[in-house]
Amino acid sequence: MAIGDVVETIGKRCELEYCGQLDLLPFPCSDCKKFYCLDHRSTIAHKCKPLETKTPEPTSDDILPPKPNITTHSQCSKPTCKTLIDTTRLIGNHCTRCNRNYCLSHRHEEQHDCSTLTPIGARPTTVQQRTQTALSKLKLWAENKRAEDAKRRSAPKKTGFFGGLSKPSAAVSAQAELNALKRDAKGDAKVAPEKRIYLYVEASSDTTKAKFPTGKFFYNKDISVGRVLDMAARALMVENVNNRSDREEDKLRVFHVEGGRLLKFSEKLGDVVVNGNMLVLLRGVGDGEPDLIDL
Repeated sequence: MAIGDVVETIGKRCELEYCGQLDLLPFPCSDCKKFYCLDHRSTIAHKCKPLETKTPEPTSDDILPPKPNITTHSQCSKPTCKTLIDTTRLIGNHCTRCNRNYCLSHRHEEQHDCSTLTPIGARPTTVQQRTQTALSKLKLWAENKRAEDAKRRSAPKKTGFFGGLSKPSAAVSAQAELNALKRDAKGDAKVAPEKRIYLYVEASSDTTKAKFPTGKFFYNKDISVGRVLDMAARALMVENVNNRSDREEDKLRVFHVEGGRLLKFSEKLGDVVVNGNMLVLLRGVGDGEPDLIDL
């Protein structure tokens, strides 16, 4: 083999078209991938034209997941809360007891009054049983109150110069209690005295929460029961969502103790109660159509 052939096998010729110089240590170009001699090794000297590289197809690992869709958001199940949950920024908190979803502020049971709610998916009889239980307790409470009132009114009182005992009549005792009620009752001073009805109002601790459990108030006898409910709930500081919730377990109702029934919102107050009667605010106990308790 000739010496020139050996050199050819060791080195490479400059690939510039008009050069072709044999170089034992040629210089590779990183852009066009060709070999050049010392004089033409720079990209400017050999007028480098980089090879067109085809962009590789993206793999499944390179594809970014799509942004979450927020059209499935919902509102916190607390009726008075407008916070949107199940979004990209706020995940809902599920309550296993009532089977509802809440925002971070209302996630605890006491914060959304869980004990007063009927679990979603529960059998319909659950509401009925709770209603009957609440009304049965009211019936027992009303009967005991009536017995206590009768006993108190019939108790003898001291009278006369020597402090003797006398038994006041029921009418006298009732009038004395009514006078005390009128003295302590609160209401709109603009209501004319002849239009006023004086009532005891109480919030049932079995079905709702109130800052002030009981109160003595007077109302205009011409207003509706629904209006009385709004005013009483505001005075006793009871949460009232009747106009914002369609769920019966959230709604407040008015129970007339002496009449032994739930009053309809449309009834006029002066047609269903008299001075000295008691109204009780209940939550989630029905729509008030039938006379649910016969006292």
